[in-house]
Amino acid sequence: MPDRKTDAAKNAVGPEQPETDAERRRRRAQFLRELAEARALRERVQPRRAKAARLRHAMRMRTFRW
Repeated sequence: MPDRKTDAAKNAVGPEQPETDAERRRRRAQFLRELAEARALRERVQPRRAKAARLRHAMRMRTFRW
């Protein structure tokens, strides 16, 4: 979580510079890690609801036409 504070401080203090691809990928990777962690926590806390969500997602993917 300290990464967010330092990023926010950097963006607030420094002049606006376009972010590099590496910074964007790093932020995206952090976001995806946190999202996966939240999903895992949700599955542990509400296993029945998580299973139903997985089944709904699988059904959507089976019926999706490319």
